[in-house]
Amino acid sequence: MSSVKSCKVIAYFSIAPVGHKSTSMGSYVAVAIAAMNEVKGLKYEITPMGTVMEADSLEIIFEAVKVAHEAIACKGILRVTSTLIIDDRRDKPRIMQDKVNAVEKYMKQV
Repeated sequence: MSSVKSCKVIAYFSIAPVGHKSTSMGSYVAVAIAAMNEVKGLKYEITPMGTVMEADSLEIIFEAVKVAHEAIACKGILRVTSTLIIDDRRDKPRIMQDKVNAVEKYMKQV
């Protein structure tokens, strides 16, 4: 088994229902994450303010965003907003953890 990493697309995604009757969004985010969990080839980490995703292609990232939106709409929400930031680096193999490791390395030098 090879341990060689391939180039990955890393993305930050945040989604929010608009027009529901509560300030809490956790149940809607959970529905969105459950839908994203069904997307083949998607790895993700939930953070307090959004979700970081990793995949082999942009198409997988876009599919995850699409199913998340649809899942919330299926709960009766008529308006959904989201933020998507994509890091599509193709010059060398990278995964989400590499970015964290790089910052931690530089923090030791500060």
